[in-house]
Amino acid sequence: MTIKTGFVGLGAMGVPMARHLHQRGLLAALANRTSDKAVALAKELGVTAPDDLAALAAQCDVIALCVTADADVLSTIDVLAPHMQRGAIVIDHSTVAPETAKLAAAKLAQVGVHFLDAPVSGGVEGAKNGKLSVMVGGDASVLERARPVLEAYALRITHLGATGAGQATKAVNQVLVAGIAQAVCEGLALGEALGLDASRLIPTLGAGAAGNWFLEKRGETMLRNEFGVGFKLALLHKDLAIVRGIAQQAGSATQVIERSLADYAQLMSQGYGDEDISALIRLKRPS
Repeated sequence: MTIKTGFVGLGAMGVPMARHLHQRGLLAALANRTSDKAVALAKELGVTAPDDLAALAAQCDVIALCVTADADVLSTIDVLAPHMQRGAIVIDHSTVAPETAKLAAAKLAQVGVHFLDAPVSGGVEGAKNGKLSVMVGGDASVLERARPVLEAYALRITHLGATGAGQATKAVNQVLVAGIAQAVCEGLALGEALGLDASRLIPTLGAGAAGNWFLEKRGETMLRNEFGVGFKLALLHKDLAIVRGIAQQAGSATQVIERSLADYAQLMSQGYGDEDISALIRLKRPS
């Protein structure tokens, strides 16, 4: 039987993910906080955009979420849960705290619905290209049932453990993302100050031990002051605020987290919150 999937949350990541599901013949319904966006995309793809989440829940075997905050996840779950079929699955691609994932799973378990916390990495490019890395927490057998949905937009799907393990892994991921951005932006700002030719500098760095995805994908654009959205810095700031709590509870170091929170808060106060995280180079250049 073909899985009937609903997708809730049509932001920069959600729209291309929903499109990939449609290409696989798995998309049945769409929903978004701004309903006009869902209605327009549903009309284009030939699927439904129900007036409320209750109607979407009733017609889907699997519902994927890609929303912003912990409160958004829980409020959406509260609306969906009473109307979902027993045995259905909710896959949450949002970045939230592990405890939020566990609470969502408990709410759904009360009505016989399964839950997978499945945050993603790869940015807008990864979503558009169907090459996201998906970090999954939850029951392994439920993951196997949901795998056709995830395979529509994922290059790699990894089961990390019980509920919350996906979000814990995403926390680690965001620390690395923030730290790499700090290093690359600071290093390239130094290269600028020293008058080095970017067309030679970046390939040279990329071919050695300093090579990384962020340098390859964002190095040239940041030096051209092009900060079109790949991953909004305001969203990384939101994620890192969650990660700080996780790290503090674990007794882990938070230097990268604290530095990045402060830097991105400064950029947001200057009106740059919707720019890519590579806009961090603005703070690394000589004043």
